[in-house]
Amino acid sequence: ARRLIKGGGGRLNDAKIDDENTAIGSGDLKDGVIKLSAGKKRHALVRAV
Repeated sequence: ARRLIKGGGGRLNDAKIDDENTAIGSGDLKDGVIKLSAGKKRHALVRAV
């Protein structure tokens, strides 16, 4: 994951992650879902329970 973020391929809710120590919090939730992306083709929706 660190290599991906340093290379500019990590995204959280379609926003580029610049720091590998970025914490995901409740402010990142949109309708209870967080979108994580790794590169152009790998995407995942994470639902908070």
